Amino acid sequence: MKTMTTESNHAPWWQTAVIYQIYPRSFLDHDGDGVGDLRGIREKLPYLSETLGIDAIWLSPFYPSPMADFGYDVSNYCDVDPVFGTLDDFDALVTAAHAAGLKMVVDFVPNHTSDAHPWFVEARVRRDSLKRDWYYFRDAKPDGSPPNNWVSLFGGSSWAWDEATAQYYLHTFLPEQPDLNWRNPEVVNAMHDVLRFWMRRGVDGFRIDVAHALGKHPELRDNPLGTERSHKPRGDTDLQRHVHDLGHPDVHAIFRRLRRVVDDFEPGRERVAIGEIHDYDVAHWAQYYGRPTEAGGLDGLHMPFNFGLLNVPFEAAPIRSLVEALEAHVPAGGWPNYVLGNHDESRLATRVGPERARLAAMLLLTLRGTPTLYYGDELGMRDVPVPLDQQRDPWGKRVPGLDLSRDPCRTPMRWDASPGAGFTAGPPEQTWLPLGDDIEAVNVAHQRDDPASMLSLYRKLLDVRKSEPALRIGSLEWLDVGDDLLAYRRQHHDRSVMVIMNFSAEPRTVAFATDVSVVATTSPSAGRRAAPLNLEPWEGRVVRPSSPADTGRRPPDALDTPDPPP
Repeated sequence: MKTMTTESNHAPWWQTAVIYQIYPRSFLDHDGDGVGDLRGIREKLPYLSETLGIDAIWLSPFYPSPMADFGYDVSNYCDVDPVFGTLDDFDALVTAAHAAGLKMVVDFVPNHTSDAHPWFVEARVRRDSLKRDWYYFRDAKPDGSPPNNWVSLFGGSSWAWDEATAQYYLHTFLPEQPDLNWRNPEVVNAMHDVLRFWMRRGVDGFRIDVAHALGKHPELRDNPLGTERSHKPRGDTDLQRHVHDLGHPDVHAIFRRLRRVVDDFEPGRERVAIGEIHDYDVAHWAQYYGRPTEAGGLDGLHMPFNFGLLNVPFEAAPIRSLVEALEAHVPAGGWPNYVLGNHDESRLATRVGPERARLAAMLLLTLRGTPTLYYGDELGMRDVPVPLDQQRDPWGKRVPGLDLSRDPCRTPMRWDASPGAGFTAGPPEQTWLPLGDDIEAVNVAHQRDDPASMLSLYRKLLDVRKSEPALRIGSLEWLDVGDDLLAYRRQHHDRSVMVIMNFSAEPRTVAFATDVSVVATTSPSAGRRAAPLNLEPWEGRVVRPSSPADTGRRPPDALDTPDPPP
C-alpha cells in the first residue's frame, strides 16, 4: 500500500481550496436581459461562501467579445463586456469576494484573440504591418492549399484565407479566433502585461485556456496521421496525432516565464496559475509542473488541470489505476488536482447517473489534491436538451452528427422553482439558453433544507473537508477491501479518516479490526452502524477511528464480505 504525502505542513491556499467554476452567462441575471452578469454573481456570494462552503471562484471569460465562441474570442483583454457589466462591477465583485473569504481566479485566454481585436485588425491590413508577426500568417503551397495539414478542433482546416493580403492565417479553433504567436517577444510582453493588469485589480490567479496550444513547432510541420487519444469523439481532429500543433517542448519555457510574472508580482502573496492541459499521457502531463528550483519548488504551472477522471470508466479499478499513475508522476513539490465537470463536458449527473453522481461527489472532495466543482453539479443538474433552432455553441454547429454541442451543460443555474428559476426576473423564454423541465426539484431553494438532497450532500462533504486537515493536505494510502470497492485513508499527523466507496449495484460489507464512526455518507437512507459498514449500492462513507487512543498510525485491517445480511 503506497502512501502519497504532502511535502510541507504549510500549504498555499490553492492546495487546500475547493474551486467553484462559474460560467457568468448562466449564473444569475441581475438586469433581466436573459444573460447572467457580474452583479448577479456578487449577489450570490453568501450562497457560495456560507451555504455551500467553497473557497475560491473561477470565472469563465467576461471580457469584451463578439461572442463567436461566447467569450473565448477576446477583443479586449483589459475590460469587461457590457453584457456582464463594467470594470467597476468587477472591482466590486473582487472586493466582496475577498470580504467573504473567497479567492478569485479568472480565465486567461492566451492562445488566440478575436479577429475583431485591434491587434489582429492591424495585422491583416498589410503584410508589413507591425503586428503581422503577432499572428501566424503564411503563404499558400504552390497548389494554393493551406501551409500544412493541421485540423481545427471546430472542424475543417486550421488555416483561413485572408483575401486582402493573400495569405493564410492560423486558427486552432474558429476562423474568428486567430492564434497568437508566442515566439514573438512582443506578444509575450503584451500578454504578461494583461496578467499584471488583473493582478493589480486583486485577482488571486488564472486558469489558462488551452495552455498546451501555446507551444507549436517552429517550422509548423505537418502532423502525422493516426488516432489521437481523447475522452470523446471530436471528428476529423481525432485522425491526427497532434505532436506539432499542441504541446511542443518549447511551451515549458513559456510557462517558466509566466510563472515568474505571477510569483514575482507581489512577493509574499500566493497566486496560482492553472493550465488547461488535455494530455492523457500522464508522464507528458506531469511535465507542465516544470523543473525543480534551487528553492525546492517547481518552475512550471502551479497546477496543470487533470482531466483523467473524464477518460476512465466510472468503476473502482480504473479510477484507482488512474490515481496511482497520477500520484506516481506528480513531481516532488507538485500538487495533484481533479475535475469531474466543466463548461465543455456533459453534466456529471448525465454522464454517470444520479446515484453515481453522489458517489462522484465524495470521490472528488476526498482524493488528495485540489478539486474543481462546476456550478450546478452540487444540485445534480443534468444536461438540458436544446432544440436545434435554439443551439448557440459553434462546435456543435460546425461538426454535425457527433453531438458536440456544449449548450446542454451551460444552461442557467436554478435558484428556485419560479418561472425564471430565480436566474432571471425577465421573461423565462428569453434566457440565453433554455432552463430545462426539472426545475421544481433541482433548485437551491428546494434542496437547501432537504437532508437527502444533492446540495445537502455537497454541503456536508465540504464541511467535513474543512474540519479535517487529513482531507485537505493529508497523505493518501490505499486500503484493499475487495472488488468493486475503492477505499483509501487520508492522514495528517495524528488525524486520519478513511473513505470507502461501493462502485457496485449490489450491497457490500466492510469489517474493520478497530471501531470507526461514520462522518459522512452518500446515502440518506443508510444506517449509522459503523462496525461492520454495510454499504448500499453506489454508497460511499467517510469514517474515522472511534477511539481517541487509535490515532490512525497503523492501517486498520479490512475485509470485504460480498453478501451481507439484510
